[in-house]
Amino acid sequence: MHNDFSSSPEEREGDNSDSQKAAHKSTLVSVATNVALASAQVIAGIASGSQGLIADGIHSASDLLGDFVVLVANAGSHKAPDHDHNYGHHRYENAASLILGALLLAVGIGMLWSAVGKLSSPQAIAPVHAMALWVALTALVGKELLFRYMLAVGERVRSSMLIANAWHARSDAASSLVVAVGILGSLLGQTILDPIAALVVGLMVARMGWSFSWDALHDLMDRAVHAEDNERIRAVLLATPGVAGLHDLRTRKVGDLILVDVHLEVEATMTVREGHAIAVAARANVMATLPVLNVMTHIDPV
Repeated sequence: MHNDFSSSPEEREGDNSDSQKAAHKSTLVSVATNVALASAQVIAGIASGSQGLIADGIHSASDLLGDFVVLVANAGSHKAPDHDHNYGHHRYENAASLILGALLLAVGIGMLWSAVGKLSSPQAIAPVHAMALWVALTALVGKELLFRYMLAVGERVRSSMLIANAWHARSDAASSLVVAVGILGSLLGQTILDPIAALVVGLMVARMGWSFSWDALHDLMDRAVHAEDNERIRAVLLATPGVAGLHDLRTRKVGDLILVDVHLEVEATMTVREGHAIAVAARANVMATLPVLNVMTHIDPV
């Protein structure tokens, strides 16, 4: 006996609406912050002759494209199920994380290329102006505050896309710290430290981009949930009255939600009505405990 349940439970509609509003607001805050910081960094970098600050400004500018991707994906992932997408459009978030990762990887490679070019001709490296240090420190503080704000929002609404974008902001803060150190070294007479800082920033950005892309790609290929969540699902199912055992428990990620398939074992003397009631209760228990979109059960008599 198979029991298939709705892929968009009414009890989640309010949470989805709050999640969408929070994501939209936090992303607009990120856009405003990145516009201000990128403009200041690039202008100051050119005026002061700091390659590291220019690279960091380009990194901040790339965030604007990432923010646009998040805004589009946030709107798309909350669309209701239709005849072509019976389970909804939640994988918009996975696709957005993949694009964000690819953008970071591309930006990081570009930074590395530019920094290596400068380091190959160290005699041509000019000292930077003190203004660059103050701009770098201001960017560091601004990006760290943006990271903490976006991470809090992402964890509150349980959005991997927002959390990915928050850590993107943290990578910006880390890169600004490296750039500030490089600029300080250049001001103290070690001019080669500025392009070295740009090189380090490029490596950090490329590594973060690869990590995001790889994780998102696995989620798009129906990766199962972590072992801890899998065990929680198993425990909740087994704790449901009437469930004598289970087998063939399978999970897969769809956006920030989980799809579950499982065979539940019940006493063979039960009626169809009794077995169905147990399956309904098991589903409700799992969905009340974890962010599960749907539970498909198969009842096996034992």
